[in-house]
Amino acid sequence: MIQERGSISVNTADIFPIIRKWLYSDKDIFLRELVSNGCDAIAKMKRLVSLGEAEADAEEQYQIHVILDKKKKTIQVADNGIGMTAEEVKKYINQVAFSGAREFLEKYKDQNEASQIIGHFGLGFYSAFMVSDKVEIDTLSWQAGAEAVKWSSDGGPEYEMSSSDRRERGTVVTLHIAEDSKEFLDKFELRKILEKYCAFLPVEIYLEDTEEEKKKKTETKDKKDGEDGEKAPKPINDTHPLWLKKPSECTEEEYKEFYGKVFMDFQEPLFWIHLNVDYPFNLKGILYFPRLRNEFDSLEGQIKLYNNQVFVADNIKEVIPEFLLLLKGVIDCPDLPLNVSRSFLQNDGFVRKISDHISKKVADKLNSLYKTEKENYEKYWDDINPFIKFGCMRDDKFHERVKDILIFKSTNGEYTLLKDYLDRNKDKHKDQVFYISDEKQQAQYIRMFKENDLEALYLDSLIDSHFINFLEMKESGTRFIGVDSDISDALKEKTEPDKEDKQLQEALENMFRNSLNNKELKIKVEALRTSDIPAVVLLAEHSRRMQEMTRRFGNPGIGGFPLEQTLVLNSKNNLIARLAELKNREDRKEETEMICRHVYDLAMLNHKPLEPGDMAEFVKRSNKLLTRLAELES
Repeated sequence: MIQERGSISVNTADIFPIIRKWLYSDKDIFLRELVSNGCDAIAKMKRLVSLGEAEADAEEQYQIHVILDKKKKTIQVADNGIGMTAEEVKKYINQVAFSGAREFLEKYKDQNEASQIIGHFGLGFYSAFMVSDKVEIDTLSWQAGAEAVKWSSDGGPEYEMSSSDRRERGTVVTLHIAEDSKEFLDKFELRKILEKYCAFLPVEIYLEDTEEEKKKKTETKDKKDGEDGEKAPKPINDTHPLWLKKPSECTEEEYKEFYGKVFMDFQEPLFWIHLNVDYPFNLKGILYFPRLRNEFDSLEGQIKLYNNQVFVADNIKEVIPEFLLLLKGVIDCPDLPLNVSRSFLQNDGFVRKISDHISKKVADKLNSLYKTEKENYEKYWDDINPFIKFGCMRDDKFHERVKDILIFKSTNGEYTLLKDYLDRNKDKHKDQVFYISDEKQQAQYIRMFKENDLEALYLDSLIDSHFINFLEMKESGTRFIGVDSDISDALKEKTEPDKEDKQLQEALENMFRNSLNNKELKIKVEALRTSDIPAVVLLAEHSRRMQEMTRRFGNPGIGGFPLEQTLVLNSKNNLIARLAELKNREDRKEETEMICRHVYDLAMLNHKPLEPGDMAEFVKRSNKLLTRLAELES
């Protein structure tokens, strides 16, 4: 007969409020810890049976039951695992659990942010007091002749331990829920927590509501003979998650089904990487490349980190390379020291090796796709290129591994490597790379390139303004220029201007400068091969990049950056040639000025939308010019 009262050898009056404070944002973690303890107890029992040291019914089903009783305001976590003797309760509950809490206190009492703590493993049983006024343990050990034990504590320094009338091997932990934690006395809330933390634990978990169970029993008694009986309840978890299987054993449909279930994403992923490593560390998982609905989706990945199938946290960048957080996936690594601060993880060499290995496997998969499924690789590119580019900029090793498979969509309708683009165009513009940042706004420039058999690359995603700078740094001597930033020599007539041409250019420049009354605007006259374009506006590349940064990130600090623009007049165009002839006609001065302003506005419209005031003036002037034209025709 066991009967004992005593004091726990830890000052819980000091520890308890600090633990509550630290874990408050993750208050629901108590259920994960207690269910995980039950899983451990069952795993130990299975091991003893397999070794022949313990006996169990061959038909026995190992299970964990989470039982809610709203009337009694209790939650029970019951397992049929190894159980505990009185001496084991004293050791593991009175000493180990609370000394673990004391160690936690000493380690983290000076930390300032709860987010610095990951996992909370090791607190285990103590986390029950986060939500309880009182906690009871009722347990019977597997050992022959063992006496059942009941233990209870209200979270203070005192505990009680006595004999129990329990007859079944295993343990039941009963939580008497505190007034400030009543939200957990809800079946749907408990289910949500279990699905969050325990969806893939290796032992079947069942959630029960005592009120619902009583109702079901009553309904079953009232049924007439011959009616079908009640269906067997289903566990809420998948005990054999896909990532534990060998890749060769998994079907394409299983990968897709798992993705949809875990991430609630009903769009099929593009492809996936199955990680299965046993040495030099234990690492398993599946990383999915999601299909993007829009460009901003690339910022919303989710990598779930598990420890022995127990969910720990989302997106732990100390373990998972930051750029991989743009993906979706699960990673299970039992070897990680999770009961530590993030600062420890940041400086731990073992963790860095895991992170580097994951990065390498992703790069290997991408290289394999490029070499063996190039058509699919190109098809995926619009979705995966933001991730790859971000990875290159964040991780030099990753860049080294994938630099030879970075492809770019070209105006010739195909994908190309940068080196191939430069080789094809070295006679036209050497180490210059012309690129398109806005297909619609730069349509006129693109047409000029295509008509003159010139090639430009599409770099029009949100990340490309940064990636261009990165490539210029990595590809020494290569310079990226927007198609609206410079006129390639290949777009010009290759003739040296004579004296008369120079005089004409000077006259046109003066005419436009006087008509536009814009002293900051640069004006040039070029003989373009395309004769149907009167003029184009060029924006200096450094100025264009600053404008792009301002537009995309809305930084008010650089909003007033002066834009260096150049109006290029096409001397091969009939309208520009006609204006030159009117340079000394005083009787046509008004029309000449109107046409000059109109040519400029048309060029600007091909560069960017006009300001509201300029647009109103453009429409008014258009009407006036059309009226004059109609009068001439009549």
